[in-house]
Amino acid sequence: MSSAANDAASLRTALHALHVDLGARMAPFAGYDMPIQYTKGILSEHLHTRAQAGLFDVSHMGQAFLQGPNAIALLETLVPGDLQALKDYRIRYTQFLNPQGGILDDLMVTRLPNAGADERLFLVVNAACKEADFARLRAALPSLKLDVLSDQALIALQGPKAAQVLARFVPGVDTQTFMSWRQAQWQGVPLIITRSGYTGEDGYEISLPNAQAMAFAKELLAQSEVEPIGLGARDSLRLEAGLCLYGHDIDETTSPIEGALTWSISKRRRAEGGFPGAQRIQAEVANGPARVRVGILPEGRAPAREGTLITTQGGVEIGSVTSGGFGPSLNGPLAMGYVRADHAAIGTKLTLVVRGKPLPATVVALPFVPNKFYRG
Repeated sequence: MSSAANDAASLRTALHALHVDLGARMAPFAGYDMPIQYTKGILSEHLHTRAQAGLFDVSHMGQAFLQGPNAIALLETLVPGDLQALKDYRIRYTQFLNPQGGILDDLMVTRLPNAGADERLFLVVNAACKEADFARLRAALPSLKLDVLSDQALIALQGPKAAQVLARFVPGVDTQTFMSWRQAQWQGVPLIITRSGYTGEDGYEISLPNAQAMAFAKELLAQSEVEPIGLGARDSLRLEAGLCLYGHDIDETTSPIEGALTWSISKRRRAEGGFPGAQRIQAEVANGPARVRVGILPEGRAPAREGTLITTQGGVEIGSVTSGGFGPSLNGPLAMGYVRADHAAIGTKLTLVVRGKPLPATVVALPFVPNKFYRG
């Protein structure tokens, strides 16, 4: 169904007409009318991305440059990521935290070369949180210039064939390192290309002006390896990759330590603190959190959806599922959720209460499907 009739206030990305022309089923997502799936369906789109290359419209996400004297140290007062250790053109995953150490949003931060006395950063934030994120930055860091790229589209090209496809249009991207940022051109159009993504596959996110986004997307879709992919398959791909969806697997009540994101906070930041909620984060690093996000493999074929109760085999409630469904690459159900820390060890037997019925499950290592990020 199209959300245009149901949600007249929905915003549209620069690729909206292309989605409609391709037969996408559209629905509201984070204030935008977005493609959930195309005519071949989520299962086909998911498996195609794992085998070849999928094209995703992620233009609803927020993009911005942050610039000014001491921008890196100033941004570190809002996030626990080690930005000072970043080299130019390198990307770091981190989180905006509240005073209680809960996650307000997760984001990608790129360090760019200084412009005179100004330090420069490039930020990509989640669609549903972007207005709050940008308002927070303006209020907390008034000495810095925030340039929001409201006229830029963002296209993700993901899958094992993504590099060879994009290299036809932008020579050299096939050797670009993982979690790096570069500028390039296509037919005179300026591009920002990051080798990153949220599917567990090798791939890129390409930022370019809205006015040229349609033509560039059509060029990519004309390649035999590329098919359009909607948000449905994007969700199943990131779940198989063990990656969090903000508002579901992480939110204002969960800390990065509970969310199994301790790896994103360096030893320096853990020791020094200096970010919101540091006392809680430091205590959880030292003593362990009371609960933790884990991968869960249900037995049988019934999927455990978000909100499913997790108990011990004896029926004691110990947590709940935050993301769950069918994993096309596994050909079976999978889930992530929070459990009491004393039940989080790999191999622990759990019970999932699905539609009132207790079903056996096991805690497993994440990711469910091995990540295939480019390592050079």
